[in-house]
Amino acid sequence: MQQENYAHLLGKQGHHLIGQHSAVKPCLWLKKSLRDEGVCYKSKFYGISSHRCLQMTPSLECNHRCLFCWRPVEMIMPKHEWDPPETIVDGCMGEQMRLISGYAGSATTNLSKLEEAQHPRHAAISLVGEPTLYPFLAELIDEFHRRKMSTFLVTNGTNPEMLAKVKPTQLYISLNAPDRETYTRICNPIQDRWSQINESLELLSTLNTRTVIRITLVEGLNLKELEKYARLIDKAEPDYIETKAYMHLGFSRQRLPRSAMPSHASVLNFAEHLAYASGYQIADDSKVSRVVLLSKKGNVERISLASTE
Repeated sequence: MQQENYAHLLGKQGHHLIGQHSAVKPCLWLKKSLRDEGVCYKSKFYGISSHRCLQMTPSLECNHRCLFCWRPVEMIMPKHEWDPPETIVDGCMGEQMRLISGYAGSATTNLSKLEEAQHPRHAAISLVGEPTLYPFLAELIDEFHRRKMSTFLVTNGTNPEMLAKVKPTQLYISLNAPDRETYTRICNPIQDRWSQINESLELLSTLNTRTVIRITLVEGLNLKELEKYARLIDKAEPDYIETKAYMHLGFSRQRLPRSAMPSHASVLNFAEHLAYASGYQIADDSKVSRVVLLSKKGNVERISLASTE
């Protein structure tokens, strides 16, 4: 696929390319927060200020082609050189400022929040692609921290060597299957990385950062084998577990029917059974996002990760 076609398709989805292989995209909840219409579940759970969050990726490519992904995972990223971390951060910050500047002319905008939004305090490294494929990810995270921003890193866990190097404020591993067979079916990997995912899970408990296992639930595919999930969770000992419904959005609509999207009641039921099997407790939930948070003690440290001061 030609570079211009690739960029055009991502642009239609609201991604704004930075350099050769990175992108930034103001999310729905940033826009809602600027209008006082609500905040995302990360704000409810962890204290993140939605309007001060920069959603980005340093890698548009991925080694999984998950059926539930709303992104165009079938696309092939053109060959490129790797941009340096400072260039990526500068590009993402500048483009986000340009993208939100138009809200100043809207009567529904909270101008105080807009002023705060000009100074992002949090980077969600989770937009599209697999961030651990970027070879300078540790330096990128350090660059965000140098600018007094906290970081959420979301990874599929296929690159344990990189996870041993990085030090984000909070680290997510997406665990979307309880066994290799389900993994192969739902994640559709370019190359089987189930062993590496298990290695990453074993590494998780040794890391000096807050850790989360996220399970994206798809009706008819992975709402099963709770004991197997529990054994994997016991191996990782994460601080938190998020069970979240697949949402029938974007390119996933070409791979899955709308009926594959679980209700919040279904997600809550799965979370309750997982809590029993794993020894964790339900700490919170967000019905609008169809996500349930579990923790070891049934609570969550609501320290604002949007501030590093």
